[in-house]
Amino acid sequence: MSQTGLRVVAARRMVRRMRDHKAFLKSLSPERKTALTETSDRAGLLHLAGHAGLILILAALIAARVPFWGLLLPLQGIALIFLFTLEHECTHRTPFRSAALNDWVGRVCGFLIFLPFEWFRAFHLAHHRFTNIPGEDPELDASKPATLRDWLVHVSGLPVWRANIALILRLAAGRERARYLSDRALPRMEREARVLLVLYALVGLSLIWSSLLLWVWIVPVLLGQPFLRLYLLAEHGDCPFVANMFENTRTTFTNRIVRFLAWNMPYHVEHHVYPAVPFHRLPELHGLMREKLQVTADGYAVFTRDYLRRRM
Repeated sequence: MSQTGLRVVAARRMVRRMRDHKAFLKSLSPERKTALTETSDRAGLLHLAGHAGLILILAALIAARVPFWGLLLPLQGIALIFLFTLEHECTHRTPFRSAALNDWVGRVCGFLIFLPFEWFRAFHLAHHRFTNIPGEDPELDASKPATLRDWLVHVSGLPVWRANIALILRLAAGRERARYLSDRALPRMEREARVLLVLYALVGLSLIWSSLLLWVWIVPVLLGQPFLRLYLLAEHGDCPFVANMFENTRTTFTNRIVRFLAWNMPYHVEHHVYPAVPFHRLPELHGLMREKLQVTADGYAVFTRDYLRRRM
């Protein structure tokens, strides 16, 4: 290669390094990092009060069988199933300052959406360590839908319900052995799965006397799961299999309602670049890196349209 060609290659590499997430993190001052990563019980509890309050209000309206109460079921489902984003944040221990509060809120969320928290913490931290790297990122173990038929099955939520139930049973039986699970943490995960099975059995027994939980919880989360599938697909779907977080993750621009329900996780590049930043600081981090974002979508409808168009 000529000297000119070598200089061009070197210049391109320098540009890529300047646009790398690691370079961005190095550019932040220690004072800025301290401010960005400051957690707050107050901020977390206020947001939790709003999210939980919405769920309880909808549950009360459904239980009272108000006119057209059936139309509230999918809304309740969306509010419930998006507790996933809170559970996800609790794995990082960022929504609240108290570590115990993070863990217990995460466990309650995991119970409500049938996703064991202790297991999910290990799974999710491995996802962050190897984001979008085939063979390493556990999220890629289940491939993204490649055809319209695959997409319909994926969005139905049926595969994830089947996978979660099978996971809980394997953990409870002591038969779950994944590469990202440490032998030291497995007993804790197995105990949690056994507790979950007991609780779900009690819920099943309660349905003999009352159908309340069926209508305020179980049916809604089934109806809400497709909305979560659509949301999650935008985070890394069709992103390059590279290590740079500015390329392998997508930030989706959306409205305040979605950002509220998702605990600001539509700022997903921001979250992956700096996972220690709590949800309430992500808009500030977004302002600092907006010009560096390389993969974005103007809303979930636009992402879904483009995703399907590439498959058809």
